[in-house]
Amino acid sequence: QVQLVESGGGLVQAGGSLRVSCVASGLTFTNYRLGWFCQAPGKEREFVAAISRTGGSTLYADFVKGRFTISRDNTKNTVYLQMNNLEPEDTGVYYCAADFTRTSSTTRVYTNYGNWGRGTQVTVSS
Repeated sequence: QVQLVESGGGLVQAGGSLRVSCVASGLTFTNYRLGWFCQAPGKEREFVAAISRTGGSTLYADFVKGRFTISRDNTKNTVYLQMNNLEPEDTGVYYCAADFTRTSSTTRVYTNYGNWGRGTQVTVSS
């Protein structure tokens, strides 16, 4: 049974930084590409960043480019999202997602991901 557990969320002032993490279990981690999504209150879940199985390819939503960095440690079954220069608009629940694939690609498509964590709350105050 695949499990994804996020951690590291919290309250931060605008301009600050946070790193959220997601630990995976019940799967062969290197067989999965990974993604981070954010759901703000009253809004749909939206794509933030994705990373390929090896970490060699990454993909970002336009609104986080240059501020957020996704990475993974395949020895620890963990994916990270480093968030810098945070803005109040970044507030939301951040979800980690995993998609089994044999390719080296990434994906921003929500419906491609079959496994999801429960999320971690990130709140950015102005």
